[in-house]
Amino acid sequence: MSRLDTETKRKLREMNAGELLEAIDTQDETLSISLPFEDRLRLVVDDAYASFTHAKVSGLIRRAGLRYPNADLRRIDLLDERGLDRPLLSQLGTCSFVARQQNVVFQGFTGSGKSYLGCAIAKRACEHRIRAHYVRMPDLEEAWVAAQDTPGGSGKFLRKYAAFNLLVIDEWLLDRPTESMRTMLLELMERRYGETSTVFCTQYSQKDWHQRLGSGVHADAIMDRIIHNTIWVETGSYNMREHTALVTA
Repeated sequence: MSRLDTETKRKLREMNAGELLEAIDTQDETLSISLPFEDRLRLVVDDAYASFTHAKVSGLIRRAGLRYPNADLRRIDLLDERGLDRPLLSQLGTCSFVARQQNVVFQGFTGSGKSYLGCAIAKRACEHRIRAHYVRMPDLEEAWVAAQDTPGGSGKFLRKYAAFNLLVIDEWLLDRPTESMRTMLLELMERRYGETSTVFCTQYSQKDWHQRLGSGVHADAIMDRIIHNTIWVETGSYNMREHTALVTA
């Protein structure tokens, strides 16, 4: 494929076909010159598509706001010592639970790697070109309080967090939510129920949630929209922060 003239390059850029233009410019003609035109075109399109996909995935990961952007389900340390279910983690890595609108709960002691696992799941979702987002519950509450001070802010807030195909809420129920927060959580879970998937990272087992949520009708309704279609993953009591500190000391 001969080099393109300036006008053709301009047209490709105007059509937002930068990846295709770059693939054409970088094609090794000494290797492809003997190929039929269709094969050379296929190679160029394959290269351009790979670049496009990489850029798309990188953008999704960046916008997901991951606490651990390098988290990787394929590189989980000390699976046996921590009692983690290897087949289950592999299954979660396919992100098929998102297609089924299932939720996931990572529950375990402080330092057991819940946040890392939540980020790893969100990153895998991004690699599958699924729109994901990570947020700590204290930050979610802060954003909710700020939204209420803006005209139309509450609705905009709910639309934003309801729209993510996968939402990771870290430090779930670490602090008992206020009445306003419980009202918001009920509306948010209602909007997400049966439409999207939510990952909860928490120290608290299911039996403690109702009391942490205020033990009232809001607690009943919030839990009803979460627990019936959820994959529960125990992360145990092995402290990975302590382990990491000892390894790097």
